[in-house]
Formats: sequence, C-alpha cells, structure tokens
Amino acid sequence: MLIGPARPVLRMFDLEIAKTFYIDWLAFSLDWEYRPESGGLSIMEVSRGHTTIHLSEHYGDGSPGAKLLVEVDDVSSLHRELQSRPNGYMKPAVEATEWDTKILVILDPFGNRLVFSQTINPDSETC
Repeated sequence: MLIGPARPVLRMFDLEIAKTFYIDWLAFSLDWEYRPESGGLSIMEVSRGHTTIHLSEHYGDGSPGAKLLVEVDDVSSLHRELQSRPNGYMKPAVEATEWDTKILVILDPFGNRLVFSQTINPDSETC
C-alpha cells in the first residue's frame, strides 16, 4: 500500500488576497482554482516544489490559525528571496531553535502560520 503526501486545506476569506500572498509573494504556482459562476465560495490549489496547499473559502475547510510545517533545504535562501519581494505587512526573520533547526515563520493574511524549517548540523553556524 502506498500513502501519498498530505495536501493540507487552509482557510482563506478572499481569493485575490490569497493569490497576492501565495503566488506573488511566496512564489507558489496556481495549479487550479474553482470560482462558481453563481459567486459562491472559491477554492484553489497552489504548489511549490513538493508542497501543495489547498486554500478554501468554504466554512469547515480548515480553521484560521492552522500551522503548516514545510521542510526546506536552505531557509536562509528562502528568506533572502522573500526580502527581494518586499511585503509591507511581513518582516519575517530566520530563527535558530534549541533542537538544531532554523525556522522562518510566516503568518498568512488569514491567520495561518507557515513554518519553513531546515534541520542544521549542530556544529555549523546558525542564522
């Protein structure tokens, strides 16, 4: 039996704000979106690398304030990339943890926390 990767569903409240944040700033790709002609609630899928996220306006599809852990191989590089695309609402910083990990915590416009995490060698330089 093969179990595939998880695809978390995060709650959002505005499709255009979500696109600006996830696509324009975080550089995720829009895989698909469903926007009903009736003007109902929307859902979309974004991805970058091996990470795929569903963003949904539907009540019950995730709760604001969810935490998503995303493993990366170079969190400092991601930090520099995000700094190159200024976001007036975000000034994230790389933090060293006590458990040999560097993290970059980003709060999305809907209260969800994206924690980009890199395991580091305890003997190497941090941040």
